[in-house]
Amino acid sequence: MSDPHACSLRWRLVSRLVTLQAAMLTLFIAVIFAALWATGYLVGLEPEDAVIDTLAAAAVQGPDGGLELRETPALKSLRAERPDLWFTIRDKAGHELQEGPVPPEFARAGKALDDIGQARLGWTLDEPPRAAARLKKVRTPAGSLQIMTGPGGSVPLGRIAWAAFILGISVILPALALMTLSTLVATPIVVRRSLASLSATAAEAQRIDADDRGARLSLDDVPDEVVPLVTAVNDALGRLDEGYERRQRFLMDAAHELRTPIAILNTRLEGLPDGPDKSRLLEDLARLSLLAEQLLDLQRLDRSGPFVPVDLVPLARRTVADLAPLAISAGFDLSFETEGESIAVAGEPFSLERALYNLVQNAIEHAGGGAIVVRVERGGVMEVADDGGGVPAEFRQRIFEPFQRLRPRARGAGLGLHLVGEIVRAHHGSVCVIDGPEGGARFRITLPLFAAPGAAVPARA
Repeated sequence: MSDPHACSLRWRLVSRLVTLQAAMLTLFIAVIFAALWATGYLVGLEPEDAVIDTLAAAAVQGPDGGLELRETPALKSLRAERPDLWFTIRDKAGHELQEGPVPPEFARAGKALDDIGQARLGWTLDEPPRAAARLKKVRTPAGSLQIMTGPGGSVPLGRIAWAAFILGISVILPALALMTLSTLVATPIVVRRSLASLSATAAEAQRIDADDRGARLSLDDVPDEVVPLVTAVNDALGRLDEGYERRQRFLMDAAHELRTPIAILNTRLEGLPDGPDKSRLLEDLARLSLLAEQLLDLQRLDRSGPFVPVDLVPLARRTVADLAPLAISAGFDLSFETEGESIAVAGEPFSLERALYNLVQNAIEHAGGGAIVVRVERGGVMEVADDGGGVPAEFRQRIFEPFQRLRPRARGAGLGLHLVGEIVRAHHGSVCVIDGPEGGARFRITLPLFAAPGAAVPARA
């Protein structure tokens, strides 16, 4: 399973910022650590401390109460490594032990510093280089001793590792924790505010519909880093619009070009002797003519004008009157019902009349006889119900797709119900097919009502 935070810009920034902060903080502390150590100001890691520890382990009290040094292996090794080694050792009783070339300025300094626990004695940066010393009071088998020595010795790796560990625990980890917490809190806020304009861009993209050609995403308040992406999307939308326009022009031109040979064929077929072959050819030619007209209807729908108030009652009554002769000759009883004398919706009159016309024609072709009822209801609803065999549930969505036929050998071209669905969708409405009250199929179109007088007419989808 993939990490849900893997593609999150917020978590990517947090993880990378924390990693960068940790690396920079560690590097900064390491540089400071090295600088203090090199200059001798890093308390606890002075190289003289190793010398002092070796001398403290070797110091003992002599028989006369004075101070002596045992020849320990560490002291022997120290003397071999540092031929210029010098030091002074004093106890509380004033006994003093010196060895090596003690600088004159430090030879009598120990007595004056009896009450000092530790100190570094040296020179300032604006003075010529001089000798430096390290003084420290330590506890030894010979008692509390003051040891002073010059530069020398080496710091054990263990002590360096321990000092680095203490530094990490006491400085690096708390600082890193504070920086991580501030990053976790600040980064989401910064990302959210920086990308707030993208929410508006995303909302614009969600409102773009297949019929909303020419729409482009706004570049207002879009971060500079995201402008190339939004521009690329706008360019893609432009190319889609151009391709759609070319396809629409081709379909319209093809439908127009089909009308001329269809008319010529119809004229020539009419001149043939009557017979079954002529009837079949005329029927096939009628299907081809219907297909061309429906293709033109689809293109006209795409280029129809703005919406106007359309009264569904006279529109439906007129459609029923026009189709009554066709229904009666096919053995149907076509009737009209309404819940009011005026039910207005916003739309394009020719398209809505064409949608209702196709539904009634579909009922005449597929119901097989009986009654067909066209009904207009309040709420912008038009229904066409028949007494036929109905539409199986698994086909009720597919029949609105192009070239879908419930019966493969049906006479229609397969675009009538698709055209109904496109018209209703362009009017921001819905169309569905359900069971009739006494069996059969009932097609229901629901359209938005026209706004109150004085309000603006909604624009076409």
